[in-house]
Amino acid sequence: MKELEDNPDSPAGAVFAFVLCGGHGTRLRPVLSDRPKSMALISGTAFLQLLLDRLRCQGVDDVILGTGYMAEKIEGYFGSGNKFAMRIRYSREDEPLGTGGALKLAEPLISDPVLVLNGDSYVEWNLNPMLGLFRKDADIVVVLQAVADVSRYGSVALDQEGRITQFIEKGVRGGPGLINAGVYLLRKRIVRDLPAGTAISLEREVFPRLLERGVFGLVCTGFFIDIGIPDDLKRAQTLLASRVGAA
Repeated sequence: MKELEDNPDSPAGAVFAFVLCGGHGTRLRPVLSDRPKSMALISGTAFLQLLLDRLRCQGVDDVILGTGYMAEKIEGYFGSGNKFAMRIRYSREDEPLGTGGALKLAEPLISDPVLVLNGDSYVEWNLNPMLGLFRKDADIVVVLQAVADVSRYGSVALDQEGRITQFIEKGVRGGPGLINAGVYLLRKRIVRDLPAGTAISLEREVFPRLLERGVFGLVCTGFFIDIGIPDDLKRAQTLLASRVGAA
């Protein structure tokens, strides 16, 4: 597994991944009612398995899955992770806690730093350049993606040094730009400072107030898709077919 030097909080400096996969997937309910959205099938393979394949290819083989809605579907499928050549553990929400609350619930299990991924987005991120930015006194490294229209996602402003200077809410502007692709490397002290048992959004409530502490963006030029709406889940069947079994 990937390591970061001088890291006292995780064994041998290992970087663990925390994958957010507890959402209800309300917008997908008309086409996906029997499972959580991260378990949507792509050419017969669970979408979440594609994310784990990507993690393993990047040298990350210790994963915590943040489950909630239909948690038993995920936990029953992946188990301990042995058949996927990974160690998989679980942090289950009893009620929706948002991205920040879910990460806080998993605090005893995560590494420092911890790699955080959204369980409904596929992006071709690479860990080594994220670690490189992180060593420049970053508190957070956010993977960014260039898209033709940012209105669905919100957008991100980046300066010439790679620092994020502003998070712009979705709907405020449209057209081409950079979006938050839902992959983060962040220091555990950020998680320690979060209130326990409270629903909180990393993206809306935490990251914007930490801009002065060193939030860096890393622009990814590879493939990206968010399966959160029916049309994009349908598109993913074709676009992600070549990723099935590629690892």
